[in-house]
Amino acid sequence: MLDLILTTAVALFVTIDPVGLGPMFVGLTAGMDQRYRRRMAIKGTVIAALILFFFAFAGDLLLRALGIGFAAFRIAGGVLLMLVAIDMVFARESGVRTATADEREEARHRADISVFPLAIPLISGPGTMTTIVLFMGRAHGDLAKQAVVLGVLAGILALTLFVLIFATKVSRILGRTGITVLNRVLGILLSALACQFVIDGILASGLIHPS
Repeated sequence: MLDLILTTAVALFVTIDPVGLGPMFVGLTAGMDQRYRRRMAIKGTVIAALILFFFAFAGDLLLRALGIGFAAFRIAGGVLLMLVAIDMVFARESGVRTATADEREEARHRADISVFPLAIPLISGPGTMTTIVLFMGRAHGDLAKQAVVLGVLAGILALTLFVLIFATKVSRILGRTGITVLNRVLGILLSALACQFVIDGILASGLIHPS
């Protein structure tokens, strides 16, 4: 159970990236007062939570409706998470984990950034949606493990809300260098986890049998 908690926590922490969200949130809410920032942080996190919990409970049904096997989804999810990991290790932005430059520019002219780009794609982006479906699939049929996955998700979202509310202070404490170093270390861990998802998917597909 401990390994499930750790792997789920690392994967969700990396894909949601609460620490990295802080500076972006400060930039998106530049010139706004603390009351506005707090309202956007709470609203955006709640909307993202609803989206992610929906995927946690309905992800498997959605895959079945589309005729997608879970083995294929594991492989695809592993590839997507590998792209996220590459972005983190090389400190670049591709739009897989963060909003693109055009999306951030558009958001600056919006009065309400809670839905876009905060909830989607900054908090509940494609990498995070894929991750929660994969881990809920791993725990399929085991209510205790599913509860653990959902509990970890709730914990990471609570941490995300905390960072957003105190984004200015958190960013000042860690600094750009500290955030970059943390992201790169976590990116390496995520790349290993992504490889494991691909391996699990290939084995589950029956194409290769373990010796």
